[in-house]
Amino acid sequence: MIEQTHSTGWWPSVYEPLRQMSSRIADWFAPASEASSKGDGYEITIELPGVAPDDVEVSVNDGMLTLKGEKRSHREEKGDTYFFSERQYGAFSRSFRLPPDADDSVVEADMNDGVLTVSIQKKTETETAKRKIEINRS
Repeated sequence: MIEQTHSTGWWPSVYEPLRQMSSRIADWFAPASEASSKGDGYEITIELPGVAPDDVEVSVNDGMLTLKGEKRSHREEKGDTYFFSERQYGAFSRSFRLPPDADDSVVEADMNDGVLTVSIQKKTETETAKRKIEINRS
């Protein structure tokens, strides 16, 4: 990214907080995540720093894994000549369409150090195997 500076010097410093705010808003409403296939299952990890496990709900419905929660944060700094307090909060939601071979009846969720890991078992070959359908005769 190319950063522009102006001769007055104050314009970039006014613009920067707005740009940072838009980045924070995006972080609140769409936590960073990654999905991978691991042998006999799938794994989705979602970054949720500062979020308590009790503030997160994970559900599966009709092949869709949905994560909902609320992020709450508070930071306070005091010094000899300054005082600063920052509060951050907001609801978030992410949904993931599960692959056809995912067994949505075998899902586990673990949270450790601000990272939620959701593991989804793959269906066994017999569950996903093609089967012949008998034709009824009238």
